[in-house]
Amino acid sequence: MSNRRRWTRQELLVAFGLYDQMPFGQFHAGNPEIIKFAELIRRTPSALAMKLSNIASLDPEITSTGRKGLSGASYADREMWQEMQNNCNNFAIEVEGAINSILQGSESYVAENESAFEYQDYTGQDRIAPTKIRIGQTFFRNSVLSAYRYRCCITGLAIPTLLVASHIVPWRDDRANRRNPKNGLALSILHDKAFDRGMITINPDMTVRVSPKVFNVRNKFFVTALKNYDGKTIELPDKDKLQPHENFLAYHRERIFTGNR
Repeated sequence: MSNRRRWTRQELLVAFGLYDQMPFGQFHAGNPEIIKFAELIRRTPSALAMKLSNIASLDPEITSTGRKGLSGASYADREMWQEMQNNCNNFAIEVEGAINSILQGSESYVAENESAFEYQDYTGQDRIAPTKIRIGQTFFRNSVLSAYRYRCCITGLAIPTLLVASHIVPWRDDRANRRNPKNGLALSILHDKAFDRGMITINPDMTVRVSPKVFNVRNKFFVTALKNYDGKTIELPDKDKLQPHENFLAYHRERIFTGNR
């Protein structure tokens, strides 16, 4: 099949989804993920790798470091890049839908992403449990965790099943940025809960601040797991990945962090 045929919207959505979840240095035809998705969208690995490099040429986080990607970005690439910037929520939903569509029936994909869904399970003996799914959260989770190399940015914990793509500005507080990867941090389950409850926050210099309100807790585990990280610099994504936006971090410090009140 000729790889000169025009890219469909679904193929571009898949490519953009991969772009947000893959470091710049892995855009090559030998990458197993590129090989896998290239086969699913009936493109060659070289064509998909080239598309990712073309997308990179549109990314200020890449070009600002002196890297350029490739120069063959199409009009459709540019339009989709702008679409992603203008409405990241709807874009995330579309990306997730496109990837789910091509992976439909893939048991391995379902197993890998099962933890990205949020369930409210009120199981009873004779009742059907309702399920609530936050559409687009698989894209958000994968983008955030891959940017942080599947490691908690505070502790370095690298067990994916114990990691959360934590919202900086809570889901309930900002509908427009619910699926924006720049509104996310990779945290362990424990530190996600502490962050969500304002027990810890992130300073402008990217160090951890623990609320003084919890410093009187006299528990060895608490001291080891939380208080000892006060002042520690968090691990940030690679320079070519999504950095947490300062506006979101400022919101958390001012509105969520309990040390201010």
